[in-house]
Amino acid sequence: MEPADFYSGIVVDAYAKLKSETFDPEPYLEFVKAHGQPGLEIGCGDGEPLLDLCAAGLDVDGVDSSGDMVERCRANAAARGLPTQVFQQRMEDLSPDRRYASIYLAGPTFNLLADDETALRALVAIRAALTDDGTALIPLWAPGPTPAAELGVSRSTDDAGVELRYTPVSETYDRSLRTRITTARYERTDAGGTEVADREWIIHWHTPASFRALCAEAGLQVVALLDEHTQESATDDATSFVATVRR
Repeated sequence: MEPADFYSGIVVDAYAKLKSETFDPEPYLEFVKAHGQPGLEIGCGDGEPLLDLCAAGLDVDGVDSSGDMVERCRANAAARGLPTQVFQQRMEDLSPDRRYASIYLAGPTFNLLADDETALRALVAIRAALTDDGTALIPLWAPGPTPAAELGVSRSTDDAGVELRYTPVSETYDRSLRTRITTARYERTDAGGTEVADREWIIHWHTPASFRALCAEAGLQVVALLDEHTQESATDDATSFVATVRR
């Protein structure tokens, strides 16, 4: 299965019910206000925080590589009465109908691109989708290996007789390739039985230096590269940092 197809089927249900974090819309709302509209959220998933920005009156579109996620986002937008444009495209093949003054990723979605070649293609596509004075916000994450004690341990939720379960089964961690591949099992159990989906969750990370090099190759200027914890310039051992880039 292609990494872009990871979020499909029961994984979409599990994502909505078992995700470990919610997104505060305020930083993204302020980013779009500061850098201009229209805006684009890449990796919009089921609409968080995209729909909160739309509800605040901002002109923001959403894009996701998962058709199932796009349908879920559209349904959530309709339920809130929001006329949001959401479309399906892979980040590395991004080719929207209009250009954007603000492009952002809410969380380290960029890390789902499996290698540097794909990441470079995505940066080139983001550059092309920006207006001449547009700005993009890209959070990045360098994960450690999953602790051995957590492998084989499930997280689950039971809602209206439907149990959703996520279990990390095994993992390959390669520092030289900057890649972590976690084999995970998703299960959904209801009165009709149990459905199972096994997926490989690929995280490919970047250092500040390697990301700067990719941006330079893509024709993007790095305006700021800030450690998410200190809000100071990210050193090369930073594990969570946010890049602001422009054409």
